[in-house]
Amino acid sequence: MSFLFPKVYPILDAGVIPQTGRAEFLRRLGSELAENGVTLLEYRNKTGSDAEVLTDASVLRAALPGPNIKLILDDRVDLVDRAGFDGVHVDAGDATPAEARRLLGPRKIVGTFGGSEALLPGILNEPADYLSIGPIFPTTTKPTTKAPIGADGVRRLRAEAGPRAVLVAVGGVTLETAPEILMAGASVVGVSAAIFRAKDPAGELRRWMDALG
Repeated sequence: MSFLFPKVYPILDAGVIPQTGRAEFLRRLGSELAENGVTLLEYRNKTGSDAEVLTDASVLRAALPGPNIKLILDDRVDLVDRAGFDGVHVDAGDATPAEARRLLGPRKIVGTFGGSEALLPGILNEPADYLSIGPIFPTTTKPTTKAPIGADGVRRLRAEAGPRAVLVAVGGVTLETAPEILMAGASVVGVSAAIFRAKDPAGELRRWMDALG
């Protein structure tokens, strides 16, 4: 897998998508993201039916076409190929990274949760292209019982993971705190609410991309 991860990993949670005018909202958002140079987007829908996930995914794929824009589906390994997406993110309770890799093959992106206070046992041996770590700061976007680890936790996890692992720092990261987290050893910062609850999500993502490189 030769994909070069950008510094910002945007995560579109279904909770910000309106029920009325859903397709038009996603079509417009996808087009605006494409115009602003997005190369990576995760779509996360924890409660939707297969039909809803596939409908949303098809609109996003049409609005974000081409091989240079990678779309990641959260959890739903079985729907990745049907959605025309480029990979999957799996956590505890989902398929394992090994199962996802077996089902999707070597060319798809597979990501998984790597740890919080410490890396999960054996996680570096899993066939994952990236490991999410955190929460870095308090967050309400995705419920968790884990305590925030801050920049010091990122440094510890980078030391455990070694220099080559792609670490995506998630949870409460803002544009003001992102440089510190990257300096501490994160490869990428994962962002959801700070971008997609903004008045102009595509413009906000552009601002993050310009600031972080």
